[in-house]
Amino acid sequence: MPNDPLADWKQQQRAMWASFMPMAWFTLPVAAHLVRFADIRAGEAVLDVGTGTGVVALTAARAGARVTALDLTPELLVQARENAAIAGHEDVVWTEGDAEQLPYPDATFDVVLSQFGHMFAPRPAVVVAEMRRVLKPQGRIAFATWPPEHMVGRMFAFIGRHAPPLPEGAAPPPQWGHPATIAERLGGGFTPPFFARGAMALPALSIPHYRLFLEQTIGPMQKIVAKLASTPEQLQHFRTEFEAMAADYFVDNHVHQDYLLTRAAAL
Repeated sequence: MPNDPLADWKQQQRAMWASFMPMAWFTLPVAAHLVRFADIRAGEAVLDVGTGTGVVALTAARAGARVTALDLTPELLVQARENAAIAGHEDVVWTEGDAEQLPYPDATFDVVLSQFGHMFAPRPAVVVAEMRRVLKPQGRIAFATWPPEHMVGRMFAFIGRHAPPLPEGAAPPPQWGHPATIAERLGGGFTPPFFARGAMALPALSIPHYRLFLEQTIGPMQKIVAKLASTPEQLQHFRTEFEAMAADYFVDNHVHQDYLLTRAAAL
């Protein structure tokens, strides 16, 4: 996007998510749920936006789709290519790029997917317009997002209270977890959306283990911990507050992270 006022902020995000690879492993069941929910069929042209390490892209490829996948962070795409080689799906096309400026012609794909990816693009109207643009007539969109009232949505709100404010014009990612907001954003470009829900169970030996894992894999969490490292009392307060919030979701050595699935057809 020429003269993008958020270009510098996006570069920061690009670097921030390079440590996400270990967390991606735990999203494998969600990827399977999303691909099944989207009704991916053999031979369909599928785009995975915000592919990360490629878990959705490769799940769709196993279903017989012809898959293209895009992510902003090159380190994640290195792992995605390694995963593709192991899985025997080296025909997946991997692209480093911006969800707000998809480098594909109009009406290219039968399905556009995103698992917790497009929701981090700062301008919802822009990313929706781009995903709609690259869809064929009657093509489908399907994505997974984090509802704001559950663990991960609450975590991002918590992080937001300790982080610098978002740049002007950027929307908080958990807004993508509101069905009413999703319906409004898809607007006249899509049929009324259909929703489903699920829960991602992340194994943890204790809440401090869970918190430490997030500090090692979730870029925004890492930045806050690094910023507070010089003030141990504030860092301890941050960690204590986070662990108290996470305790509501810790059952049987798992942290339950509820997610929302959305599906709609292009008009």
